[in-house]
Formats: sequence, C-alpha cells, structure tokens
Amino acid sequence: MSEIVLGQAERHWPRLAALSLVMLLPSLGTSIANVALPTLAASFDATMSEVQWVVIAYLLAVTSLIVSAGRLGDIIGRRRLLLTGIAVFAVGAAAAAVAPDLRVLILARGVQGAGAAVMMSLTIAMVGELVSKDRTGAAMGLLGTVSAVGTALGPSLGGAMIAAFGWPSVFAALALMGIGALLIGRALFPADAEAAVRTTGFDSIGTVLLALSLLAFTVTLTMGAQLSPVGISGLAALAGFGFGAFVWHQARTPAPLVRLDLLRDRRLSTGLASLALVSVIVMATLVAGPFYLSQVLGLGSFETGLVMSVGPVVAALTGAPAGRLVDRAGSHRVMVAGLVPVIAGSVLLAALPARFGVGGYLTGLVLITSGYALFQAANTTSIMQGATSDRRGVTSALLGLSRNLGLITGASAMGTVYALGPFFADTLGLRSGDAAGLRSTFVVATVLAGLALGISLWRRRPG
Repeated sequence: MSEIVLGQAERHWPRLAALSLVMLLPSLGTSIANVALPTLAASFDATMSEVQWVVIAYLLAVTSLIVSAGRLGDIIGRRRLLLTGIAVFAVGAAAAAVAPDLRVLILARGVQGAGAAVMMSLTIAMVGELVSKDRTGAAMGLLGTVSAVGTALGPSLGGAMIAAFGWPSVFAALALMGIGALLIGRALFPADAEAAVRTTGFDSIGTVLLALSLLAFTVTLTMGAQLSPVGISGLAALAGFGFGAFVWHQARTPAPLVRLDLLRDRRLSTGLASLALVSVIVMATLVAGPFYLSQVLGLGSFETGLVMSVGPVVAALTGAPAGRLVDRAGSHRVMVAGLVPVIAGSVLLAALPARFGVGGYLTGLVLITSGYALFQAANTTSIMQGATSDRRGVTSALLGLSRNLGLITGASAMGTVYALGPFFADTLGLRSGDAAGLRSTFVVATVLAGLALGISLWRRRPG
C-alpha cells in the first residue's frame, strides 16, 4: 500500500512542478513589465501615462476574461484549454518583443493577458486532478509561493535584462519560458477525462456582458483620474448596467456562465469577499510603500526596491509551510490565524514607521505578508475542496477575479487615501504631518482586515 502511495506522489510532484511554472508566468508577466516602463517611454518617445497601457492592457485582459476562461475549461477540458492559453501567452510575448511601435506592443500585451487569464483560472483548478484532498493545502501553498516568487523576481530580473540586452529581451524571455511550459505541460499534464468534455453550451452572451462590465469597471478604477466627471459617470453607469444585465441573464439562461446558486454557498461567497478585502490591503503596501519610503524617509530607488522586496520574499517563504499547516490543522483555523497578523500588521504600519522609520515599516509589512500567505493557502484550499469536478474551473476563476478586483481597487482607492492623507487624518482626529498618508491608509486597512476576519468567523456559523 505504501508503495502505491509513494508511486502516486512521484507522479504528482513532476506535474505540480510543471503547474508551478505555469503559475509563475502570469505573475512574472506583470511585475517584469513594470520595470521596463521608463525605458519604453524613452524608446517610443511616449509619456508615462501612454506606456502605462503596457501594464493596464495586460491586467484588463486578465480581469475581463478570467471567469469565461474558467467556465470554458470546465466545458471543453482543462488540459486542452490550459495548453492553448500557454501558447497564446507565448505568442503575445513574442509579438511584444518585436513590436515596431507602442500601439502594437499594447495590443500584444492584451493578447498575452488573454493567455494569462486562462493560465490563472485553470492552474489552481487542475490541482484537484493531480493530488488527493489531504494534500491540497500543500499544493496550494506551493502555488502561492511560486506566484509570490514571480512577483518578487520580476523587477530585479527585468532590470538586469534591460540593462544587458534592452527592453525586447524581457518579452522574449517570457515567450521562451512560455514555450518551455507548453512543452513540459504537453508531456506531463494528465489527459482530460471523457466526462470532462461537456455537451452543455457555452454562455457567449453572458461572457460578453461580464467582460464588458468588468472592462468598464476596471477602466473606471485605473484611469478615473485621467477622465472627465462625465466620462467617469458614464463608465460607472455602464458597469452597473452591465452587471445587472449579466445577473438577469444568468438567472434565465439554461447554461449560465456562473450559476447564481453557487454564490449562495456561504463558503464560496464569504471566501471571495474576504479575499477581495485582504487583496486591497496587500496592494496598499505596494502603492503607499514606495511613496512613503522615498518621499518621507528619503530612501533612494535601490533602497526602496530592497525594502519593498521583503514582502514578496516573506510571502514566498511562508507559502509552502502554510499549505502543509492547512492539511494538518484545517483550513478555517489557519484562515483565522492568518487574518490576525494582517490586522496587527495594519495597526503597526499606521503607528510605527513615523517613530521607528524603516524598521517600523518592515515590522508591519512582514506581519501582513506572512498573514496573507497563511490566509490565501487556507482560503483557496477550503473553496476548491468544496467545488465539484465540473465547476473547478469557474470556481478557480472566481477566486482569481476576486483577487484581481481587490488589487485593482486597492491600487485606486488606497492610492487616493494616501494622497488625501492629511485631510483624512484631520477628519479621523489623527496627527497630521509627513506620516499622515501612510497612517490614514493603514487605519482604513485595519478596518478592512477586521471586516475580513468577521466574515470568516461568520462563515462557520450554523445556518
């Protein structure tokens, strides 16, 4: 019996390693491109607001298409679609590497984001086909670690490649890695079972409604400062109308993109809500941190980057142990245990940096990122273990969508809170001064973390 279990584990780990490479690429695709923006602005004689679309196009494609990609994987087979998504990612990256102008580069990044949407939605979904339930936590922890490594590695790797070979090398490297992932995935990923190829139709109308609604919503958040009040109001109204039409359509179509009864499942709905809230907080550290460290504490770009890299490094080191802890202690206990340091870290970031400088900032940052790694491993494991085989793709996609919307909201809303720090500090009766922005941001973050904890505790209540 032990030999059978050992043999299964030996088959699982190479496949999980291949899945980890697929998980690495979408996060690397975001972070490695950020560092190229100044070089792209100089190369194409463009403004920073224009080259930002190299990142925004990628994020918009991922956010708009991720749920549709997950559902499509449930219908036609996850292996088949995942390999297609990797190929699209590689083609988009290759096109970006040889782009003759900024418009072509932005279009290529949108194509790359479409491939990344498939990869993000189906990577986690395929875990259920590779490992047993008692090892799901460890697998989720591994994937969380790999994602954090991609985020941490991107800026330093991208900077080194740009300095040595120029900006096209960044996208060429992603294309080569995508080709490698495709070849490895073809060799190692298990074939789709016949039962996985569904006869249920694909909800194309729902796909269009959701994609357009999410596109309008994310553009409102990411580009709101560059739009007129009329433009912002129009996009917000379009997003609201689109979401309403999507819900109405889902309730009436025989083959919905997202079954609304799924969202009545308390484990899923509370997990998605708490993940979005915690993602807002994580993004707050990435948005407010650089401004505070450079403008208030006076750190140079290298020192600021070094301090900022501590967060992803801590998340990477915590991810795998967090997954093993989930398998041993249970997802709900670890989830609550992870939210406690997120709350504590938010409190300390509001209080300590003004007095203790970089040391105070790092104390709060380490607590938040380690707590986030615990929470994410437990939350993802709990939700995916409750998903039936024919709904793993869309469930995984909903997790990715919740996280992305939290990150986008955090980038917009928490950036605004930081900028209006003195006003919020006066309104809340806090001390103003240089630390007002950071203090106000993480007072709000503390409230959000407390709300996430309350939601997670309510999750286990009977009824």
